[in-house]
Amino acid sequence: MTKPADKLIIAGREFNSRLMVGTGKYASMEQMVKAIEASGTEIITVAVRRVNISDRSQESLLDYIDLKKYTLLPNTAGCYTADEAVRTCRLAREAGLSDFVKLEVLGDERTLFPDNEELLKAAKILVKEGFTVLPYTSDDPIVCRKLEDIGCAAVMPLGAPIGSGLGIRNPYTIRIILDTVKVPVIVDAGVGTASDAAIAMELGCDGVLMNTGIAGAKEPIAMAEAMNLAVRAGRLAYLSGRIPKKLFATASSPIEGMIT
Repeated sequence: MTKPADKLIIAGREFNSRLMVGTGKYASMEQMVKAIEASGTEIITVAVRRVNISDRSQESLLDYIDLKKYTLLPNTAGCYTADEAVRTCRLAREAGLSDFVKLEVLGDERTLFPDNEELLKAAKILVKEGFTVLPYTSDDPIVCRKLEDIGCAAVMPLGAPIGSGLGIRNPYTIRIILDTVKVPVIVDAGVGTASDAAIAMELGCDGVLMNTGIAGAKEPIAMAEAMNLAVRAGRLAYLSGRIPKKLFATASSPIEGMIT
């Protein structure tokens, strides 16, 4: 088990779990609830546009989430401009959801890659308005540094395109990001299975956010548990310090002192 003091800290808030999960694409609300529980997460991201905040008397996604147990992370999924994303965040705060937000500003409907120019513009506005901003961005160390300089509480570079399940396509840029910024680095998008999550954590990432990797699995609840274990295992492996890679073999048992 990881040490009790090894907590994920974002803008002064402490979390025991380093896995964040989404709430979309499940077969039912009941399945979603069970998967969230199995994941061990403490942070749940919710697309603001999927929440009925205009008429709370109607059934809502929030009816199934224990807000005393989980921290809500509203996201701006589906926004393609800075203005649109900022309005969505303001709406979430006015509705009492949270000022702790995952900022997405997409640039293309087919790839769902972020529009970093609009992202930086939106992040600057939201930080000034007192939001705790966690931006979804490309795996670009320069953009991540600019987001940190603006005042974002973390950076969330993609591992691969959203929902692709391709895993960490470019671990080298993730490593450079880890060496470039001091805020938490949370891999967001592209995780397809437990080994992908473990790799992200072994690189030294502070956390992983996923939705489709769990919700789209044949057995989402079992996959949620697998992701829980993978994130914990990857983090523990990172803290333990792996052996260096070598070109040639090294005997497991010392040769010195052996009886011949």
